[in-house]
Amino acid sequence: MLTRKKGAIIPKSLLFGLFSLILFICLNLLLGQENLGKGRINGTVVDENGNPVEGAVIVVESLTSKTKLEGKSDRKGHFAVAGMGTGMWRITASKPGYMSSSTDMYVRQLAPNPPITFTLKKITGLAALATDETSMKLFDEGNKLIEAGQYDEALKVFEEFLIKYPQIHQVHLNIGTCYLKKDDLDKAEAEFKLVLEKTIEVYGDYKKDTAASLRAFAGLGEIYLKRNDLETARKYFTQALEVSPEDEVAAYNVAEILFSHQNVDEAIRFYELAIKIKKDWSKPYHKLGLAYLNKGDFEKALENLRKFLEIDPNSPEAPTIKNIIEAVEKIKK
Repeated sequence: MLTRKKGAIIPKSLLFGLFSLILFICLNLLLGQENLGKGRINGTVVDENGNPVEGAVIVVESLTSKTKLEGKSDRKGHFAVAGMGTGMWRITASKPGYMSSSTDMYVRQLAPNPPITFTLKKITGLAALATDETSMKLFDEGNKLIEAGQYDEALKVFEEFLIKYPQIHQVHLNIGTCYLKKDDLDKAEAEFKLVLEKTIEVYGDYKKDTAASLRAFAGLGEIYLKRNDLETARKYFTQALEVSPEDEVAAYNVAEILFSHQNVDEAIRFYELAIKIKKDWSKPYHKLGLAYLNKGDFEKALENLRKFLEIDPNSPEAPTIKNIIEAVEKIKK
């Protein structure tokens, strides 16, 4: 161990270095505590029905420094945070299962600050599901089983899911799909109708949960196609597109269902609707060409297949389409 002899002189460069290091540390400590003072805020956190939200975290951040303070709401939803300096602060209230809410306000130290009321909107349905890793794994497991054609196993997973998360009514879409694949049409219909009922009950409007409503109406349409009731099927498919009239994917998916059930004329109508919504999308031109080919209308088949190649010449399906075009042209001759 080295020791300095009594009376030894410390080099100026070392002294300067030590001084700089101490100054740097002090400045950082001061900056970290910048804009603290006697300012105090208080308020209440409630849900959409005006009920107090206990345990909401209140984060108060200075807009002019890195200073951050925290508090929590009590069982009556009340909170108070003190220690702010005069200036602009951002106050945020958050709690798992709710959408966070924030506001910016000018905080004073020498005068009372107006109370703040935060209304936290509860996260429901699939949005709530996305915040829960365990539930997402269970949900994904069920979907993988559907893709593998293991419908009974998928049903068990979704029933287990419902026991844990009964509020997420959209899972009935997956259950309905399982029954539809099993040709248990009555049970499938009950599941899809339950989704529509719950959508109105929770949101008051099908369009406020477009994805779920669209799938439910399309599912009902497919059920009635299987029952050879084209009129009722058409009614449900029309309702599906009324929910999302500018959704080309929805129109295309309805066309795919119709085409798979050999309802070619109806499928053509919906493929054309998809094109009308989005003219530069290649996929419906491909299927529309095949639909017209199915009807023996070679001119329109060629027109749409060529349009597909024009829009997407590098598609993996392009070589197959070119072969079809060549074959049809030979037939025409």
